[in-house]
Amino acid sequence: MQYRSLGRTGVQVSALALGAMNFGAMARTGQDEATAIIDAALEAGINLIDTADMYSHGESEQLVGRAIAGRRDDIVLATKATLPMGEDRNRQGGSRRWLVTALDDSLRRLGVDHVDLYQIHRWDPATSDEETLSALTDLQRAGKIRYFGSSTFPAHRIVQAQWAARENHLSRYVTEQPSYSILQRGIETHVLPVTQEYGMGVLVWSPLASGWLSGAVRAGQEISTYRSGMLRQRFDLTVPANRARLDAVEQLVKVADDAGLSLIQLALGFVTAHPGVTSALIGPRTLGHLRSQVAAADTVLSADVLDAIDAIVPPGLDLAPDEKIDTPPSLLDASLRRR
Repeated sequence: MQYRSLGRTGVQVSALALGAMNFGAMARTGQDEATAIIDAALEAGINLIDTADMYSHGESEQLVGRAIAGRRDDIVLATKATLPMGEDRNRQGGSRRWLVTALDDSLRRLGVDHVDLYQIHRWDPATSDEETLSALTDLQRAGKIRYFGSSTFPAHRIVQAQWAARENHLSRYVTEQPSYSILQRGIETHVLPVTQEYGMGVLVWSPLASGWLSGAVRAGQEISTYRSGMLRQRFDLTVPANRARLDAVEQLVKVADDAGLSLIQLALGFVTAHPGVTSALIGPRTLGHLRSQVAAADTVLSADVLDAIDAIVPPGLDLAPDEKIDTPPSLLDASLRRR
């Protein structure tokens, strides 16, 4: 396992990190399996575990907390807040009122007195940067969080938050968590240059593109992955973007075969090769998934292989731009760009 500095914090984290989104009712991964996955991940050298309050409505945090009991200090523990946690309109967002409550709820579910990294799950346009950063700075000074970061922020919001921290003498976001894979390379255009400029750690999610790069989605065979059952539109081959993805996958399989790699190794080796990326978050649903993914821990792609990938999916290109969560709303809704 390779280890890298988390931005400029000095904290060393593994190049593959364990994402716990699939723990709990949403993916039907219970305590025994979650504990086995965490045990195997730690044994493989993974030292960063990332979860969120809204994953299975808090159950993921509970499962992670029970699994790490007695070895908390061996783990860089990260969680997130701001997405809705109930019907009450104030149980979401980046306000001081909610973040203080949300963090206490997360700490209780995790069974710990602090988290190492607390992340704003999505930018909240209703709340000023100063409000959110002030609350996070106070929580940091209280010892409840060591560092804080953003997740899926557009590049201009990352810049704005850095300036707001400087102008108001507040602590700043030290990490960003964007979506990144061979099939979704848009962050190379704006986000990664910005995070590199500010020395931020980058924890990328969906490096296997929701299963498209797991080897389970191939031409001429039925698509039966867990995600394809949940998100049918994203795997419907009558959709042009999905046909383009499948064509790219078939070409990438040949690149992987020629290099003596699995498609998973190619996909994870690609995202961790970028100098702006700290860790790739893998989100196994089963112990078998974890084992197939940690096999890529030490994969280093040659320049020839990286060039071959660039020829299939050019740098900065998103093959499914409509799935980008950080796309400005006005690009998706015409009424927001018309007077």
